[in-house]
Amino acid sequence: MGILNVTPDSFSDGGVFLAPESALARARRMLDEGAAIIDVGGESTRPGARAVSAREELDRVIPVIEAIARALPVPVSVDTSKPEVMRAAVAAGAGLINDVTALRAPGALETVAALKVPVCLMHMQGEPRTMQENPHYADVVHDVRAFLEARIAACVAAGIPRERILVDPGFGFGKTLEHNLELLRRLGEFAGLGVPVLAGLSRKTMIGQALGLPVERRLHASVALALLAVQNGARIVRVHDVGPTAEALRMYTAVYPSAKE
Repeated sequence: MGILNVTPDSFSDGGVFLAPESALARARRMLDEGAAIIDVGGESTRPGARAVSAREELDRVIPVIEAIARALPVPVSVDTSKPEVMRAAVAAGAGLINDVTALRAPGALETVAALKVPVCLMHMQGEPRTMQENPHYADVVHDVRAFLEARIAACVAAGIPRERILVDPGFGFGKTLEHNLELLRRLGEFAGLGVPVLAGLSRKTMIGQALGLPVERRLHASVALALLAVQNGARIVRVHDVGPTAEALRMYTAVYPSAKE
């Protein structure tokens, strides 16, 4: 899953792909490099990011989703938690909802059930503005898994079939470095949920904390983390650097052909 942020303030690529033309060019490049999904987001969820209105988010993402859907043979997901953005994005051509709040906004469950598209449910302790102030868990893997299990149950009860659900443990969303490392070490424990796991580790603060590297020097560590995530059971990795990650994963499946399954 290639990341396409059409925001002025995302932690890694804010302001780079705001114009639909540059966003489409970026999507085309990611597709050529091996992306299987393009994930379009119009509101930054980095720690401390400001909230944006639904109108502002719609103005950012809808022209980009329409342009990609018209021009490129690749599924598009929309990274949003607002039901009105979900509806407009699917009408514009998006085929997946990627929600960092796991459909907890009023009306979100009913909206996704009516849209009949897949959804990715992510765990986040707190909310983006404050999530890193003092994250605490009794057992981070147990607690995150229990949350996702409850959200899966809420989706099924709302009429969203289980086969349309993915989960994301939310690396970096209300977690310390040790929480993130523990989640990655024990990622295989999420297989028991019975739905595909998505992992988003690309360029994240945990790399800076572990290695002392700024955002622009986190490529190699990001590729390593993506590979570790796949080895530990992730079916989708959400990344900024599609080409290097795709090459690493193709090499991995050359060595372990059964991993393609």
